[in-house]
Amino acid sequence: MAIKIRIPNSTTGTTKGFLSRDPVIRAALVVFVTVAVVFTSVFSYYYLKYDHIIDQKFKGQVFSNSAKIYAIPETVQVGEKIDAREIAVRLRRAAYAEKDGQSFMGSYRLLNNGIEIKPGPDSYHSPEPATIRVRSGKVESIAGQSGELSAYELEPQMITALFDAEQRSKRQLVKYDEIPKVLVDAVLAIEDRRFFQHGGVNFMRLAEAAWIDLTHQRHEQGGSTITMQLSRAFFLTPEKTVKRKIAEMLIAMELEQKFTKQQIFEFYANRVDVGQRGSFTISGFAAASQAYFNKDLKDITLPEAALIAGLVQAPSYLSPYRHPERALERRNVVLDSMVETHAASKADVEKAKATPLKLAPPNVEASDAPYFVDLVRDTVIGKLNERELNDQSYRIYTTLDPELQKIAAQAVETGMKLVDDQVTKLRTRRVRIGKTKKFETKVLPGPQAQLALVAMDPHTGEVLALVGGRNYGTSQLNHATSRRPTGSVFKPFVYAAAMNTINQPLFPMAIRFTSREIIKRSTTAR
Repeated sequence: MAIKIRIPNSTTGTTKGFLSRDPVIRAALVVFVTVAVVFTSVFSYYYLKYDHIIDQKFKGQVFSNSAKIYAIPETVQVGEKIDAREIAVRLRRAAYAEKDGQSFMGSYRLLNNGIEIKPGPDSYHSPEPATIRVRSGKVESIAGQSGELSAYELEPQMITALFDAEQRSKRQLVKYDEIPKVLVDAVLAIEDRRFFQHGGVNFMRLAEAAWIDLTHQRHEQGGSTITMQLSRAFFLTPEKTVKRKIAEMLIAMELEQKFTKQQIFEFYANRVDVGQRGSFTISGFAAASQAYFNKDLKDITLPEAALIAGLVQAPSYLSPYRHPERALERRNVVLDSMVETHAASKADVEKAKATPLKLAPPNVEASDAPYFVDLVRDTVIGKLNERELNDQSYRIYTTLDPELQKIAAQAVETGMKLVDDQVTKLRTRRVRIGKTKKFETKVLPGPQAQLALVAMDPHTGEVLALVGGRNYGTSQLNHATSRRPTGSVFKPFVYAAAMNTINQPLFPMAIRFTSREIIKRSTTAR
């Protein structure tokens, strides 16, 4: 007898029945699918949106070019008292390098009894090298390709790049290869140690920062990578919201897919804000090196690199001019971080920590000559289109003497202190307190005294130095060129000119009298 046995597929049937009949599972599936679809749609929308924005931003030139303003060339003459090292210092200020090929501006080589100068392709001069021989602190001879020379013009020093008229920022663009390794190491040690390993977002650091902020009930540690900081600087507002942080992470991941790590760091090095100088924002590490140390970026030392890297966190709060103790403490934190990342040895760091802050003079009028730069800019823009001027990277050579400008700024600073003391003394009054017999000393309010200083070559009329006010940061009005009524102050000049030009005595009758007769006539008249 044939026996048929049917074994039902209980597992499949039970599962299908269970999934189809259980309302909780069905609801969960619906919610999951809905959330997944919404998330994918939103992610795709913002991904494509930011992808388009990034392409538009980086398809052309990321940073606008700028025209550069140069000072008058310094001349070295035979018989002048100067040594070879002082000439080398002046050349370094003009962006010359010690080795061939390191700078398009030119190079130099110190000799036992002089210096050899080789202008580069970007030099202001024709590419004619020269050898200057120095003996006993004096220039003995100057030899060029054409023979013996009586004088040689050194490369003019760059005063500044013409700033962005809207943002009032100063920036000097550099390539990644031009950034010294010590600065790259300092920035990575304090800002983003895993920069070359992560894909734009360091999730471990982000989680650690969130945990610290949550447990301490306040914001104490940032979790943004360098790429995320770049995303925020280029595309987002500084507001601290969850939405902005998500957008920041998304843009950072896209940037990592489009650019190499070196390119991203180069963008960052040219974009990051590192403080304020006068009324200008210091943008980028190269501008920071000039503003804080008055030297080219390639020449900065370990403690200087650590200071610049430390300022990125809070440039205003850590300003070395206003808060030197904070800046020093932050610099030392960066140095310790470099030991932890093996970017610097313990011995070098201890030596760097013992180095005091050596900053360029804080007087912006002395180093940047902002009133003079504004005057040059207004003059040039009156003849050329500003966009063309910057896009074509024009080089503007002027008559400014940097050393004389420093002397003028120092004279103004010293003189204004004396004037302020005199004004304060004149405005000081003893005032009775109510109806009592007690008095108190008060200084009456009033406007600050202003000034202007112009130093000119009397033979050519060239402006060699110009200070247009007491503080460019608070007022950009150039009192040297502003049109104002002179009033009676100008009368002595008019009278002096009249007396120097007339052909006959101004008071012919009075000149005939003796002093005694003049007194007699004056008494009789009364």
